[in-house]
Amino acid sequence: MASISDAGLAPAGPALTPIETFERDYQAARTSARRIWLIGTIVFIAVFLFTTWFSGFYEMRMTTLDDGTRGLRWVIAAGFEKLDDFIVKMLPTLRWETFWADMGEWFWGLEKWLWLLVESILIAYMATIFGIFFGFCLSFPASRNLAPNSFVFHICRRFLEVARTVPDLVWALIFIFMFGPGPMAGVLAVGLHAAGALGKLYSEANENISMRPLEGVKAAGGSWFDQIRYGAVPQVIPNIISYSFLRFEINVRSSSIIGFVGAGGIGKEFYTALQLQEYTDLSAIFLMFFVTISIIDWGSERLRHRIIGLEERT
Repeated sequence: MASISDAGLAPAGPALTPIETFERDYQAARTSARRIWLIGTIVFIAVFLFTTWFSGFYEMRMTTLDDGTRGLRWVIAAGFEKLDDFIVKMLPTLRWETFWADMGEWFWGLEKWLWLLVESILIAYMATIFGIFFGFCLSFPASRNLAPNSFVFHICRRFLEVARTVPDLVWALIFIFMFGPGPMAGVLAVGLHAAGALGKLYSEANENISMRPLEGVKAAGGSWFDQIRYGAVPQVIPNIISYSFLRFEINVRSSSIIGFVGAGGIGKEFYTALQLQEYTDLSAIFLMFFVTISIIDWGSERLRHRIIGLEERT
């Protein structure tokens, strides 16, 4: 019986050494990774091509050609020609002999625009303060590793999702309906949207911290608030500072957009100039806004480096 059973079994091959086993598993893993990468690339390209087709990137339109005749042209090429015309219309006429007079004509509404620009900055400042406060407070119970229980976790997560999913322009319309037009509606709209966005960023930073300091505080008898205060907050302060300054810059831009619906700020002047096709006014307001954003970016970067001590290490 032993000889029959032995004859029915296939001869076993030589045992693999640990190095040969590693090389075999490594090659199998590389083959699987390449296959996944190839499939992912094909899916990405297919979705990209479908999206561009759906968005009209391959569309041909009837346009007036250079010789005055009408013909089909690719929509992208025709659009860039219109962009050139738009830029030319935005450029003011500046002559050296009448430079200051031309500048005065270009920035004829400087006093009014500056006040509205300051209003936009103040709206963004107040909205950022609200966003930092509520986003910071809700980020800890909205973190999977720090939430006291699953119910609180899901409630905070859903609130942050709603706050940032609804565009700040829609929030502005809601608050204008509630409180009337003005800066107050703009502060509430931008602040609520900022709270949702910052809460998401803060919670992601919280989920990457080391839990050992919190375990030490808990072992010493500390409460959940003590664990957050002494174990989590010191680890995430640099990220919170960076995200907060970045959000302030975003809020300055958002405060200019919500002015389109009457929520205060310089956006109303943007909208008026666009409606009246006052292209030089658009360029003047845009130039003021660009300089303001550049100054805020430079100042916030210097302040952030000073707070986290980066200047001392460089």
